[in-house]
Amino acid sequence: MAVSMDQLESFVAAAEQGSFSGAARLLKKAQSAVSTHVANLETDLGLALFDRTGRNPALTEAGARLLPEAKLILDRREHLIGVASSFEAHVEKRLVVAIDELYPESAVGELFAEFATRFPHVELELLFPIMEDVSRLVLDGKADVGVMWRQEQLPPELGFKTIGWVPLQLVCGKNHPLAHGRVDWEELKRHRQIMVTVRNEGTERHRLRVAAEVWWVESHWVILQILKHGVGWALIPAHIMASSQVAEDLAIPELEFDEGAHPVALEVVWHKQRPAGPAAKWLRRRFATRPPMLRL
Repeated sequence: MAVSMDQLESFVAAAEQGSFSGAARLLKKAQSAVSTHVANLETDLGLALFDRTGRNPALTEAGARLLPEAKLILDRREHLIGVASSFEAHVEKRLVVAIDELYPESAVGELFAEFATRFPHVELELLFPIMEDVSRLVLDGKADVGVMWRQEQLPPELGFKTIGWVPLQLVCGKNHPLAHGRVDWEELKRHRQIMVTVRNEGTERHRLRVAAEVWWVESHWVILQILKHGVGWALIPAHIMASSQVAEDLAIPELEFDEGAHPVALEVVWHKQRPAGPAAKWLRRRFATRPPMLRL
């Protein structure tokens, strides 16, 4: 049994167009050629794919069952051609991207939808570590591109570009003492601070520390769940606070010492000594266009 791509293409076109003439126009072939391809396919399969008793051919039960299979084969042919073209253009087969939780999720979705259109054959892995864990992944070759908050001492092997600023808000539970009245700097020091932490001990985790007593938590989302019970206070990215399901149980205190916005710089980072393909280079440029939720 020899089934050709021309046969499958004619079969699918005739089924979708509702006629052999419509299929011929779509495929820019003679109607007789389309009819012959379909007839030969039926002979090779030993099945009638169309009922031709009416004015227009109608799919038989076998034809209806085999149509999605034929479409799948044609789709995989296009995929094969696309993968081959990617190799020719030296596009990466696989890309690992590490993104800090500070980067807004909505911007992630929008950016990678565009990536899927531009690089449909690149296998993608997205990691969501925190702070300098991102730079460690890039440094160790476990991620090709990273997005992270700005480190005071970035390893010299890494290149970087600032892509925007994420405002942090001071947040506590509605029943926490800080939620009532204006708060001064010394008062913050007297109450437990809940801070986001990394897995590797380093100086970055202490940069925003104010209070004497600190709890360390590996997720801003979990921190919010703790805060609603009045356990402490924390600096939370504004976009996470806005999207939280427990926002109604939280308060943003008025501060004596500033307007309450604590911006943190975000950077896209990469390893200087490792070659980057078209997909990685595009991502680095695209991250630098500053999605709307990032303020520069």
